[in-house]
Order: sequence, then C-alpha cells, then structure tokens
Amino acid sequence: MKVAAQWDKATTSEQARMSHAFASTLKKFKAGAGRTLQFHSLPALAEQFPKVKRLPVSMRIVLESVLRNCDGKKVTEEHVRQVANWFPQADRNAEIPFVVARVVLQDFTGVPLLADLAAMRSAAARLGKDVGRIEPLVPVDLVVDHSIMVDHYGTRDAIDLNMKLEFQRNRERYEFMKWGMQAFDTFKVVPPGFGIVHQVNLEYLARGVHTGADGVCYFDSLVGTDSHTTMINGIGVVGWGVGGIEGEAAMLGQPVYFLTPDVVGFELTGKLREGCTATDLVLTVTEILRKHKVVGKFVEFFGEGTRSLTVPDRATIANMAPEYGATMGFFPVDEKTIDYFEGTGRSKEEIKTFEAYFRAQGMFGVPMPGEIDYSATVKLDLGAVTPSLAGPKRPQDRIELGKVAGTFKSLFSQPIAENGFNQPPELLLTRHLVQRTGTEPDRIPDNPPAPLAAPRFEMEMEANKPTLPSAVTLAPPPKIETGDITIGNGDVLIAAITSCTNTSNPGVLLAAGLLAKKAVEKGLRVKPHIKTSLAPGSRIVTEYLTQAGLMPYLEQLGFALAGYGCTTCIGNAGDLTPQINEAISKGDLVCAAVLSGNRNFEARIHPNLKANFLASPPLVVAYAIAGTMLTDLMTEPLGKGTDGKDVWLGDVWPTSDEIHKLMKFAMNGKAFHANYGKVQSDPGPLWERIQGGTGDIYGWPKSTYIAEPPFFEGFALAPPEARDAEAVSVRGARIMALFGDSITTDHISPAGSIKASSPAGQWLQAHGVTKLDFNSYGARRGNHEVMMRGTFANVRIKNLMIPAGPDGSREEGGVTIYRAEDGTSEKMFIYDAAMRYVAQGRPTVIFAGEEYGTGSSRDWAAKGTQLLGIKAVVARSFERIHRSNLVGMGVLPLQFQGSATWQSLRLNGEETIDIVPDPALRPQSDALLIVTRKDGTREELPLTLRIDTPIEVDYYLHGGILPFVLRQLLS
Repeated sequence: MKVAAQWDKATTSEQARMSHAFASTLKKFKAGAGRTLQFHSLPALAEQFPKVKRLPVSMRIVLESVLRNCDGKKVTEEHVRQVANWFPQADRNAEIPFVVARVVLQDFTGVPLLADLAAMRSAAARLGKDVGRIEPLVPVDLVVDHSIMVDHYGTRDAIDLNMKLEFQRNRERYEFMKWGMQAFDTFKVVPPGFGIVHQVNLEYLARGVHTGADGVCYFDSLVGTDSHTTMINGIGVVGWGVGGIEGEAAMLGQPVYFLTPDVVGFELTGKLREGCTATDLVLTVTEILRKHKVVGKFVEFFGEGTRSLTVPDRATIANMAPEYGATMGFFPVDEKTIDYFEGTGRSKEEIKTFEAYFRAQGMFGVPMPGEIDYSATVKLDLGAVTPSLAGPKRPQDRIELGKVAGTFKSLFSQPIAENGFNQPPELLLTRHLVQRTGTEPDRIPDNPPAPLAAPRFEMEMEANKPTLPSAVTLAPPPKIETGDITIGNGDVLIAAITSCTNTSNPGVLLAAGLLAKKAVEKGLRVKPHIKTSLAPGSRIVTEYLTQAGLMPYLEQLGFALAGYGCTTCIGNAGDLTPQINEAISKGDLVCAAVLSGNRNFEARIHPNLKANFLASPPLVVAYAIAGTMLTDLMTEPLGKGTDGKDVWLGDVWPTSDEIHKLMKFAMNGKAFHANYGKVQSDPGPLWERIQGGTGDIYGWPKSTYIAEPPFFEGFALAPPEARDAEAVSVRGARIMALFGDSITTDHISPAGSIKASSPAGQWLQAHGVTKLDFNSYGARRGNHEVMMRGTFANVRIKNLMIPAGPDGSREEGGVTIYRAEDGTSEKMFIYDAAMRYVAQGRPTVIFAGEEYGTGSSRDWAAKGTQLLGIKAVVARSFERIHRSNLVGMGVLPLQFQGSATWQSLRLNGEETIDIVPDPALRPQSDALLIVTRKDGTREELPLTLRIDTPIEVDYYLHGGILPFVLRQLLS
C-alpha cells in the first residue's frame, strides 16, 4: 500500500535523519527473548543536558519525540535544547513541535474530520493534483461510540432495539465511514457495539511502546478528537484532546504545536478509606485542581499514594483532566501498569518490550518526593477523601454525600447567578400529576425494526452465566405500566451508569452490582418511571458482571444493558415520556439526573432536567432507589424492605473485601483478547450489511447527514498575500452576543436534540426530514448546513444583550438583537441575524467572561463561529482547546487585560467595534479595542491577542489550519 510505504520510508530513515548534534543518542537495549532493539536514549542525552534526569516524566516523553523527529525543519536542534533545558518556573513563550505516534477519533468528531479529508481530495482533484497526497501519515482509529441513544431501557432486549435504531438513523454516516476505510490506508474503524473510544483505547488500541520497521522503539503518544483522550495518561501515555481541526493536521504529518507547559506535581499520600471510590477521589481532585488553576498545564501524579492506586483508578483521574482544566493528568509506568497490560490481554512479547524500554530510558516506577523538579506541587491525603457527588451544573462543584439534600434545597431558591434555580422555596415539596405514562419516548418510530430472535449480545454471554443462589428468586426486569404518578422538584428521572470515566473501572462497577444484589435481596425497587440504564464503555464490563453473578440484580432494578457507548454522558439519554415532559414544563420543575459521567453542564443530559449530578456507579443505583435528591442518604433510609423495616445505605453498601473477591472476573486477559479479536473478524451483521462507496474521491451524494464542507471554496495553491495592519483588523463590527462566565462548548456547539422550531429543525423539515428522523446534532456533524444553524442554539444559553425581565430573569436560547442599517432593531435567532450581517458584509464579534469554551473538544464550536461570520471573540479567559480551534478556523481570540470586562465597558449591544491587532500578529501581543457608542463617543482599551505561537500566526494568515495544511501537502 502506498501510505504504508511512506510510513516505512519515514521510519527506516531514522538514522539518516539523525545527522545532527544528538545523533549519538541512538542506542541499543535488550528487549527480552534474545531480541535487541534501538532507541533514542534520554540517559545518553542527559550526559549533555543533566537537567533531563530531573525532568517530569511526561516532559521526558515529549523530549524523546522531539529528539527522534529532529530533522532541522519542523523540528530543530534548538527545539531539543529547549525541551531538555525545561525549567520549572519560566516565561512560557516557546512552542514545542510534538509529533505524535497515532490519532484516535470518536464518531461525532471523526465524521466531520473525514468529511474535511474528503473535501481536501475534492479540492486537489479540481486543481488537477494527485489526490493520493491527502493521506493520513500516522495510524488513525475511529471508534463509533457517540451515536447510540437510550430509547429502549429496562429490558433485556434494549441493547438490540437501540442498536437497530442506531443503524437505521445513522446508515448514511456509516456508509461514509466505510468509504473512508477503503479510501485511506491507515484509517480504521471500531464498529458500533464495542465500546467507548477511551476505554477501547485503554484496553486495546494503546501499545505503550511502538517499534518501527527499522527496529527503533519509541513511546506511544497520541492526540484524540475528544477531551477525555487524557484517560490514556493512566498508563503512562502522553496524549490529550484536540479539536478535529488540530487532529486532522496531526494525521497529515504536522506536529502538534503547544506552548512549553508548567508541570504541576500532585503528591498523593495515604490510602482511601473504606467505602470511598475512585469516583469520590476524582471529584475531590477536580475540585482541588480547579481552585489551583491548572488550565494549560500538565499535572503529574507522584508519591506513595499514587503507587497504591490501581491502573483503572489512575485512568479515572486522568480521564477528568478536562474537568480540572489541565492538558494532562499523567501517571508514570510501574508494576501496576504491567499487571494491567497482562490483565487486558496484551502479548507477553510486547509487555516485555514495554517494560524493558521504560527501564532503559530510566523511567520505570512512580517518582517519590524530591526526585523530580515541578513548577508547583499539590498534596492530597487519600484518607481525607469522602463519598461525594458533583453538581448540579458543573463537575468541579463537589458536594459531600451528607450535604447533597441540604445543598439542593438551598440552591432551589438561590439566584441563577449563584448557581441556583431561582424558585420560591414554598414550591419545593409540591408535586404534579403525570397521567397515562407510556413505555416509549415519543421519538420512537411507529414501526421500528423487528428485534432479533434473541438478543445478540446477551447470547454471547449466556453460555457462561452462573447459576444464582437458590435462595434468591428474581422477578422479570421492571417495565413501565400505564397509570398515574406524581413528580416533584428534586425527583430523579434519569439514573445512568455510563461514561468511560467510571465504566473502565471494575472496582466501582462491581460495587454497583453488589449494591444492586443486596438491595434486591432486601426487597428494594426503583420506581418504574425513572429512566435507568447501563451503558458501559466495553463489552468486557457486562461479561464480568455476568460472570460474577451480578448482572441479573442490576437488571431487576432497571439497569439493563442499553448499549455500549457514551449515551447519557454526552446527551444521548433519549427522551422522557411526553407526559413527564409536559408535567415538568407546566410545573417549572427542577428534576434531576444522576449519572456516573464526567459532564453535567446545563441542558447536556436532557433539556428539561435542570439538576444533574455526577456520582459513582453504586451511588447512581442508590439514588435511583431513593428516587429523589431530597433524601439524605447518610441520615435517612433508602426505602423499606419486604420485612417492612427501613433499609439504609450502609445496609447495602459493599465492602472492599467483597469487591476484591470478584475482581478475578474483571481482569481476564483471555477474555479481553477474545473480545477485541472480533473487531475485525466478527463486527456483527448490522455493520457487515453497511455498503460504503468506493474510489479515492467521495461522490458527495445528496444527504442531510454528509455534505461537502465549504472551507475550500475558492481555494488556491498560493497563500494570501502578506497582510498590512488594516487587513488584519476588524472594522465596524456589530456585537452578536454578550455572554457571562463558563460558556461551554455545549453552549456554543450544536449538541443534543434538534428542536423543530429551531433554524436547524426548520431546515431539516424544508428538506423532507420529519421530526421523528431528526436524530441529534452530533449525528449530523457531517453537514454544515445543520451545524451552522445550531451554533449558539443551546436552550440554556443566555445572551445578556437581551434585556432582563421584570423579575431580573434572563431569556434562554440562541437569540440576539439584530441592529439594522437604518437604526431599527429586532430580536431573532443568532443564525438569522448572522446571515443578515454576512449579506451586508458586516463583521460581528462576541464578548464573554471567564473560561470561554470550557468542555468537550468540539471543533464545530469554532467552525460554526466562523461560518456565522464572527471575526473575533473577546473574553476574560479561554479554555485551551477552543482557543486553539478558533485560531485554526481564522477567528481572532482576544483577552481582556487586568480587571477589564465587557461589563466595565458598559456594553449593551448597540455599539460598533473595531479591533486593531499588531500588524505582524506577534504572539500574545497587544491589540487595541475601539468601542464606538450609539451617540458617537469612543473608548479605547488594550487587549491581549491570544494567538499564542508562531505556527498559529501562519495558520491564521492562511485563513485557518486546513488551507495551511492542504497547501503544504500539494506544494
């Protein structure tokens, strides 16, 4: 294959490219079984740069990549010196060109990325160029995990019914993926039904160490188009989430450029107390590090407490690095890592090479205090961790278990600005009648595909299912029966065991199963109107839960297998019944979801559920049983058992010994090997029936799912001419929105369900798509017409340009005030106003507060911003990935200096805005903001240009990273 030849040529020319000052660092080491391999030795480099021995482990892995890829062009000798001389406290203005070993994608971000690649080939073909130049130069794995929804739940056939619907809804997307598999040599797909990308990456894709065709070993490293790519840091792999834009460049041979980071050392001491879980620990770590402000920094864990943590516990902490704001949450490699590789079915040969390589690099083992130089250190005694939840709106807002009910009651009447719900306290205990509840959400088609004769995934496990103890008789899983119920504030309506953060951790899943077993034995039940689901990140989970005899008990409480995918954690919880939705809306109820996920931002889980809490899997089960957040699980019973006596949380909470006895079912190397062997050999009949297109160039058939993106319209091989000061300025811009703090990519990027009345819904209906077939924004990320209409359309976003009501409340939803040329104004959807401004040739800008762009690494948050004609975003601070993505799409990010805010400027949306940056766009230079008010008065204010690195200057001047990369590939 052509690309394989390109890759082999790249790897076999290592020695030829090492003709520089550090060529002598290419050494040999014994890899076991009589094999000798080569490597670029950091101990040898330390002879020239003694600081290398005290570098953080994560920085040494970055250094090895820079050393190995030093070619005098993209990576120079100066880059090697710069990283080797990393100083803990220094001004961070130098960029590192980091060449990664591979790229991972999830399907929501992977499909638009594949569409961009296909569009690049179409652009190359129009120019008469060799389309084969558009080819991933590193291995790329796409895992389909974001598409399945929890439409069916609580029954053993839910998994098959949900997957049937998934394939029915996403057939066009999956056909496009299959075209990509045959068109690009190094593009592979893990089909639906295998798991969540980060858990699959941890258990299967990650090798720890790679060996090139020339016998040169190097560290595994990657970027992924999902924020929680950092989960892989739990096994000593350097990697983090990037936007699809940046991930695409990495695929095509570009280094990932990032500012030299601070590295914060996090020392863990002691041990977790009985009853505390890894989820409680990670929520505590998130709270601590958010306060420590580690945005853009590496966090590296060390110390005796770190050594005591299992790899799944480490991966749980690493996974939530985006929640505490760090680029990575890194754990070094030690004996626990080797145990994990053995338990997940890696071969003996690769495990021996893995350990031998890390030892040869002098990097095996968790460092102790005093061994590493860190920029700063943080310390936590594991014994201080207590059972906790986080919420109701942000993952960093940790609440001790005993304070959850009291906190909810307090927040119920607190102002919105103080994270509350602004409800009269006397309404807290009122309840509303829900009549004639049904079994299915209204989005289910009238005639869904017929279920399989027997559930496929259950059949695979049935043969090894253990016999339950004879004393226990299990009733069939609960079903929703027609009848009247009441719901009220604080009621739990969704309870989901979901998300790679926790379902990769057998300790907390076995705990959930054991709690379910004890609860069922005591006669506890979950109210049937609560939408319960189990959606793990790997088939291995249901296999070991079945082997351990726990799956039937989870099913009895409604936690039947609903799918292998992200589901509730990314907003695919499926709908509630129309009657429940109506009761919530009429009563303006503050109802809750409890999930073992990593994100709980407003409107993410379900648009009608205002309170969302992150919890460990056993606490998800417990709150499903309690049925309300108003129950204090520390001082009130969960419910009454069959004997009429109160059952308390302590009566059903599993002990660490009980969990440990079942761990043998979870770490079974043969089971992991057999499971992932089916990715290629037996992906399932639903996937095998998908027929993809053929050929090197995509035909772009008419589709509301996949469309050729407009980013290469009018593309020319010659880059734009050098710009003068006026050309890089924004003049006469209107303000599109005035936002407060913590505007997330969930607010900006289209996500979740599509409302029929929204611009996207109207467009779909105009193109013959009925509401039942809308699917989600995530599934339609391959069509820019849908996505640009859904940008800034979140039902909970608040544009503070809209005047407050008499009670001080603000209208929610993606609306703005359009200012016409004749001086009139009109409230309308942001999309509609944007198109009017674009038609006039008038630029627009956005103003925001702190942490703009927090959340998932959604490239459409930047792509949609650009397509709406927004030229600049001015904020108090930016989240790392979104800032980078804005530059990558040719949108200027600018930051207020000092204590300045748009509020201190007294902006209300009537002003016109000029932004004049430094003509050379020097990274992080000053720019001038000029505000012209309605009465003609002007005010000037300095801003900081958040184009952070020299390469980002090039990206911006080329119109974005995509045209920059395409010009490089074709020239």
